[in-house]
Amino acid sequence: MPSIQSFTMTYDALNEEGTFSEGDTITGKITLVLFKATTVESLFVKAKGDADVRWTKKSGDHTRTYSSHRRYFKLKQFLIPENSQETVVPRGTHVYNFVFNIPQGSMPSSFKGTHGKIVYKLEAKLSRSWKMDRTVEKDIRFVSKSFPNLPALMSRQVGSKKKEMGLFSSGYVIMDVIVDKKAYAPGETMVIVAKINNSSSTEMTPKFRLGQDVVYRANGSTKHEGNVIHKLADQLIPSRTQKDIRCTVKIPGDLMPSIQNCESISVEYHLKVYLDISFAFDPEIIFPLVIIPKDLAPGPQPHEAAGPYPAGAVGGPSYSDFPPSAVSMGPYPTSPHSGSYRNPRAQRNSTPPPVYPGNPPVYAGSPGMYPAHPTHMSGGYNNPVRQRPSPYGSPFSSPVLHPPPTAPAFQPSPSAPPFQPPPSAPQLHPFPPPPPFQTSPTAPTYNPLPSAPMMNTDFLSQSDEAPPAYSLLFPSSAPDEPDAK
Repeated sequence: MPSIQSFTMTYDALNEEGTFSEGDTITGKITLVLFKATTVESLFVKAKGDADVRWTKKSGDHTRTYSSHRRYFKLKQFLIPENSQETVVPRGTHVYNFVFNIPQGSMPSSFKGTHGKIVYKLEAKLSRSWKMDRTVEKDIRFVSKSFPNLPALMSRQVGSKKKEMGLFSSGYVIMDVIVDKKAYAPGETMVIVAKINNSSSTEMTPKFRLGQDVVYRANGSTKHEGNVIHKLADQLIPSRTQKDIRCTVKIPGDLMPSIQNCESISVEYHLKVYLDISFAFDPEIIFPLVIIPKDLAPGPQPHEAAGPYPAGAVGGPSYSDFPPSAVSMGPYPTSPHSGSYRNPRAQRNSTPPPVYPGNPPVYAGSPGMYPAHPTHMSGGYNNPVRQRPSPYGSPFSSPVLHPPPTAPAFQPSPSAPPFQPPPSAPQLHPFPPPPPFQTSPTAPTYNPLPSAPMMNTDFLSQSDEAPPAYSLLFPSSAPDEPDAK
């Protein structure tokens, strides 16, 4: 009857992906279940990381083997000490806890390929006298965070290619490509913008390819291995045409990170943008890419545009030497007190103008911001707020200043008798504030007749006539100020 019922090992995950990196702590336990008391020489657990490469090359009757081994760390912890006296472990279930601290430093991520692998593992071994050793192993998914100069990898990449056509066609083709950055995490989306100027006599097809390059090194020799991760083709570009292309490529969620810090194995990625041209060499641009762990990918920054264009850009890239046109920011607010105007050229009033009884407030603003005054408000008698003169109708019709025409002499309506100030209110003498503004019963309502010209006289013109004083028309509510302000 065997004495060992089960011998298992488990460890605690630090995140949802179950990955570990430089400096992390690994905690776990070994569970030993015995049917009966057993004599044990030692029980220990190891944590280690190794890189191994091996391939063979046959030349004629000779076969040569290339191999390489690299150890990054090895940690060992005894759970039952190894000594000259054997330890008797009683029957039942026994749990042994262990703790390892992964060393700091630059170590490559886990990898398994055709001709090599980089493996991090936990290994527990139970040794007994005159018995076979019992072992149990657990692989650890190690993800390196050693990516120097990471901020520089977040900058966009720009490439350009020009090709002169050869024997079977004439003209040339120019290809300009922008990639939003260089480093991506699994699951992120790559944005590609291309401008193709096909000034040749043949048609062509733009194509995009995301590839992986693996290089194995051993004994001074190298072995290359390439894999295609994703391919994409755009529509055909006819001859003598120009086309702007914008496409996206999603990085697979299970794509392993780049490996650039291992002497034996390197894993790199690239984006190839090229034009498929029949009977000609395809012009191509290759952009190197770096795949980083998800927790190293920076989040979206405030005031930062997503994609390869700076904040505030609209649409695709501009290939013109002229400055961009102004972008409409939408309609203006209906009230100047509801917030900042959206038009950067519109001026703000430092203080609101006075409000008079029976008259709505009037605000100055850019043309078209507020509706024009009604017909009965266009004259100067019924509106105590002096308006900006304009020789062409409404003062809001045009912001351009023109020399005013000669103002016609103002003639009062024949039906309106000459206005005389009331004897109880002499001019330029203080008097108590009047009640709310009402039209004097002695003065008939002034209604312009069709034969009488509207009150559009420009008082700023070079006419010799003086403008009518408002105090002569209506009593002023402010002492010592005969003219309305």
